[in-house]
Amino acid sequence: MAFVFLTASHAYKLKKPVRYDFLDFSTIEARRRDCELEVQLNRRLAENVYLGVVGLSLTSAGQLSLNGEGRKVDWLVKMRRLPADRMLDVAIAEATVTDEDVRRVAGVLAEFYRSAPVADIAPAWYSERVERDLRDNLKELCRSAFGLDALCIGRTGAAQMSFLHREARQLDERVRQGHVVDGHGDLRPEHICLLPEPVIIDCIEFNEEFRVVDAADEIAFLALECEWLDAADIGERFIGAYRELAADDVPTKLMDFYTSSRAILRAKLAAWHTDDPEVDDHAAWLEQSRKYLELAQAHARSL
Repeated sequence: MAFVFLTASHAYKLKKPVRYDFLDFSTIEARRRDCELEVQLNRRLAENVYLGVVGLSLTSAGQLSLNGEGRKVDWLVKMRRLPADRMLDVAIAEATVTDEDVRRVAGVLAEFYRSAPVADIAPAWYSERVERDLRDNLKELCRSAFGLDALCIGRTGAAQMSFLHREARQLDERVRQGHVVDGHGDLRPEHICLLPEPVIIDCIEFNEEFRVVDAADEIAFLALECEWLDAADIGERFIGAYRELAADDVPTKLMDFYTSSRAILRAKLAAWHTDDPEVDDHAAWLEQSRKYLELAQAHARSL
């Protein structure tokens, strides 16, 4: 949905002029508004990284310039460039993540969720949305074009739905206790920078509903993505540190449900890449989808 241009010290993000069911970047004005919202929301967890919005101008001589004179033809988010070797996914690959790194990130997140606006929703709305989204994702994965294991999808989905219907009160209680908030929406290792004061970038700005999440769901997603990177132990340490620092004793089975549901979503998104003829190596994307499906099944077994 965007191009990112890197210089030695900065990153510039240019929205693509696309429109989907869940976002609309089809006009210059829409892209400007989204750039401003992206800066505003991401400053919650990366205040000194998001520097502002800059205009792309076309001069009378037909040249493009940033923040220059002339007619504005687009807008970009300007960010301070972060050190690549301190991003969590890279640190996992290089086996440099320490317990202190985990605790610092978990502490930032615990404070973020404590201060985040509590979602103004009814408990029933939240559990119904979780079920609706899960059903939609499972249905998509069953498309014959993907050639995925229908039996595995069916068993995993049955376990998830059984838990959801049996334990819906757990989700209702999370809403009542104020744990469902305006959160990050896309809490993955590649968005976390292990600085002395950790920063977390690239929250979802283009669709508010995607950010209305249980804090535990976001931590489960982070743990899943660590497991995807063959670092399940780091994911478990994040869960443990979050529980302690946030004083949020999330039931283990609820965490497994969230992890399994996130894995189904990630499996769907990976498979969707094969619908795009401009995307290379469809076989690799389907292999990613299968691996996420295996993780979803593994976590669903405990339900």
